[in-house]
Amino acid sequence: MIMTKKNFITLAACLMLATTAIYAQQTINVAYVNSDELLEAFPEKQQAVKQLITLSDNYKKELELMQGEYNKKYSDYITYQASLAENIKLRRMQELTELENRIEQFMELAQQDIEHQEKELLEPLRQKICEAIHAVGLEQSFTVIYDLSDDGIAFVSPEAVDANPLVKQKLGIRK
Repeated sequence: MIMTKKNFITLAACLMLATTAIYAQQTINVAYVNSDELLEAFPEKQQAVKQLITLSDNYKKELELMQGEYNKKYSDYITYQASLAENIKLRRMQELTELENRIEQFMELAQQDIEHQEKELLEPLRQKICEAIHAVGLEQSFTVIYDLSDDGIAFVSPEAVDANPLVKQKLGIRK
């Protein structure tokens, strides 16, 4: 069977129409969420905030005690500095320096602990939100769900096409 020019054009037109019809039926459903807003809606978030405030307050009280000790020693040093022997002056200055270093280390450790506790308390809630977003994306057949709180994409449909290989090819990247 020899394909004539007329048959070839007809076949090509039919293929184009079929392809256009298939692509026209594919709808792209885009949605958005605000994960910060969702996080705020959790009752557990309020409990976590209370725990973090309590922890922070405890660290502040301890820091105030340390600063009070430092201020007293510094005040005593200034008051009696003129009457102290040189060795005693040096030892008290060294004590003040050590106290300054301890206060600085304490502040760093307190900050790290508060950040760690925040992550421990809020990460399970963030994970629940992520799982719920994925479930909604699949159930509602969304192609993409954007997250307004972090300028990111929270969900991409498994049917979505990964264009990275095509773009790499276009750029001449072989990896």
